[in-house]
Amino acid sequence: MKEYLLGNAAIARGILEAGAGVVTSYPGTPASEIVESLAPVSKEYDLHIEWSVNEKVALEVAIGASWTGVRSAAVMKHVGLNVAADPFMTLAYTGVKGGLVVISSDDPFCHSSQNEQDSRRYAQFACIPCLDPADPQEAKDMTVYAFELSEELELPVLLRPTTRVSHARADVNVGKGKIKKSPTSHAFVKNPARWVALPAHARQRHSVLLDKQNAIKTVLKNAPWNRHLLVLKGDTGVIASGISGLYAEEAIEQLESDVSTLRIGTFPPPDDLCAEFIKHVSKVLIIEELEPVLEEYVERAARVHNPELEILGKNTGHIPRDGELDSRIARNAIADMLGLTVTMEEPQSLTEADEILPPRPPALCPGCSHRAAYYAMKQVFGTDAIFPSDIGCYTLAVDMGTIDTCLCMGASINLASGIRFGGEDRDICCSIGDSTFLHNGMPGLLNAVYNNAKITVTILDNSTTAMTGHQPHPGTGITATGDKTKSVSIEAIAKALGADFVETVDPYDLNATLETFRKAKECQEGLSVVIAKQACITNARRAGVRRKPFRVNDNCIGCGECVDFGCPAIEFHEDRARINALCTGCGVCAQICPSEAIEEVVNVK
Repeated sequence: MKEYLLGNAAIARGILEAGAGVVTSYPGTPASEIVESLAPVSKEYDLHIEWSVNEKVALEVAIGASWTGVRSAAVMKHVGLNVAADPFMTLAYTGVKGGLVVISSDDPFCHSSQNEQDSRRYAQFACIPCLDPADPQEAKDMTVYAFELSEELELPVLLRPTTRVSHARADVNVGKGKIKKSPTSHAFVKNPARWVALPAHARQRHSVLLDKQNAIKTVLKNAPWNRHLLVLKGDTGVIASGISGLYAEEAIEQLESDVSTLRIGTFPPPDDLCAEFIKHVSKVLIIEELEPVLEEYVERAARVHNPELEILGKNTGHIPRDGELDSRIARNAIADMLGLTVTMEEPQSLTEADEILPPRPPALCPGCSHRAAYYAMKQVFGTDAIFPSDIGCYTLAVDMGTIDTCLCMGASINLASGIRFGGEDRDICCSIGDSTFLHNGMPGLLNAVYNNAKITVTILDNSTTAMTGHQPHPGTGITATGDKTKSVSIEAIAKALGADFVETVDPYDLNATLETFRKAKECQEGLSVVIAKQACITNARRAGVRRKPFRVNDNCIGCGECVDFGCPAIEFHEDRARINALCTGCGVCAQICPSEAIEEVVNVK
């Protein structure tokens, strides 16, 4: 049976078909839809599914399930694997019992990420297999295979979809989902020599891991995702991995050239198949996104099988090492390798668009409470203060002048502490979201308190994980499956961690927010925390909250202060401000206006 599926939904389908019993994740684009596809059917398939507080926790929960014999998956984006790297590396030593698949979605071109790192490097580092799907069908099939491979090798397996695979849609052949084995068949078997990573045990397990490398190559040798696309012909070839193989296939067809092609979908690549290909050609182009993982392998193999082989790729400048690839880049590179005069110019529409369209800088939603919090923060601390920030939708306020740093999840408090301890005397007010604070910000706050960092921490609490699709977190009182659970108090956590000043305020009440920031700034004895709490405007409207909109009356003098506030609902027309239909009724602009020219629209149903 075929279903038209998003790539992430196809991966979710593969998880169900494999009979997994536990799936854990921290939301992150481009991986979020995997768990969101599974949550509605979790009870039907007796599947424990959770939004974990961070990726390290997610992987460790999945590991525990695997050690009882249950198939499990930990889902994250590529930078999340950095957070999970500690258990990930040691897990390769201990190994698994039930199949365990780590799904790490890479994001070439940084569509929604702070870097473009290549998860295949982690698989190399950990000495475990990696599967690199080219399309939603392969993503589904590889997911099922990954669980089987994991159990056969007793190792975790890394699945590495990229953004274009995760967010592509295609017809996918699907099978029936399976329910995990009876709970009575699952039991944790005590084995300290394996599960307890003491140095003496780890040394032995490292030897076991190294001994498995040949077994990995053997089992991947005949994987269906490693194949010649065409009969070997001519002395020129292309080797491509993942979605790059589709680009190469399309480019060769358009160029109508006789080029031998090898598609690679597994890492490490199959030695025999690659050796056969390398011996056949005198020149080869390696096409892959991001790091030259496959290219380095071909270079090593060529020293043995064809020392005279001319290898083109990232190291020769034929394929870029950053950004996404596409069929145009593949065509250009293949044409250059073949000495063709065909030139593939940049798409004209992009150049024309840059010249015609006005700039569209990132912006918070109309009525977003973060805008009001940042406005008040800047009013109180001034433009000369230092404003470290964090990962979340609030980073879109970069043009407000209250975001001076953004490194990784949870780093803002630690960066603020480091800037203070580095000798900075100016005021420091950092910002972090509620989900990000619960993800990895709590240790930073504890560290700042313990080491007497004189900073102000602003926790922007909109009661959701907004940037990645409004997933719940421990502060929302809702689980991934919509069930009610305990809601933790961020204010209580901040107090328990030892902050000297903690106060919660509604940023829609601008005067109260300004006063709270003043008290935080004046807190001389130590660290202060301001929790700016107001529900995400998108979630609020979805829940039926409708506030009356505002309008500009005849008192407007055209000062522009409301426009400078940056809300997309406020425009400037013929020397006057006006409020458009995007207004959500937060009313902050009315509190900013010095002329009392903004008022609530009364007669609105």
